[in-house]
Amino acid sequence: MSIIKANTFQDRGGNTILSSDGSGTITASSSLASSVASVGGIDNTPYFMAYRNANQSLSDNTDTKIAFNAELWDPDGVYDASTNYRFQPTTAGKYLLFTQVSFDMGNANATSVYQLAFIKNGGTRYFEGSSVPNFYGNRFQSVASGIMDFNGSSDYAEVWGAVDVSGGTINVEGTSTNYRMYSYFYGCKLIGA
Repeated sequence: MSIIKANTFQDRGGNTILSSDGSGTITASSSLASSVASVGGIDNTPYFMAYRNANQSLSDNTDTKIAFNAELWDPDGVYDASTNYRFQPTTAGKYLLFTQVSFDMGNANATSVYQLAFIKNGGTRYFEGSSVPNFYGNRFQSVASGIMDFNGSSDYAEVWGAVDVSGGTINVEGTSTNYRMYSYFYGCKLIGA
C-alpha cells in the first residue's frame, strides 16, 4: 500500500487548486469552487421520499390525486404530506422523480388499464405509466418516472391515478411501516444537469 502526502495540489501553471492545513481541513481555490458551483455543486439536495401509510380509495374513471401522507425523508421540507400532497422544491434545476403505486383490487371487477402520471402545476401530465390488471392476484403496481425542470419557487408536481372498474372498489395500498412501502413517491435534484 502506498500513501501520497501533500499540502497543496497545483495545476500545470503552478496555481493552487486544493490546499490542506495538515490537520484534515481542505480548502478549494476560488476558481475550483466557482467551477463546481457552475455545474450545480456536488450536493443533490433537496430530496424527499413520501409514502401512503393507509389505503386510499379511488373512484371509477376519475383522475384522483394520490395522497402520499407520510414521509421517510424530507430534510428541506419540500414535500407537503398533510395538505396538498405535492413536491415543490425551493431550488431551481432538473429533478429525477419516481413513483410506484400498488393498487389493491379487493372485490372490484377490473375491466381496463390503470393509469398513473405526474401532474405539473395542476395541469400538464408527464411520464404517464399504466398497468393491465393481474387476474391471478388482487393487486398490481404501476410506476412512472422521469426528469422534470422546476423553477425553485412556484413549480410543483403531484401524482395522480385513474382506474376503470365495472363494480366494487379499488384502493391505493398503504402500509403503516416505512420499511415495507407499497405506494411511494420520491425525487432528488440532479447534480450538474
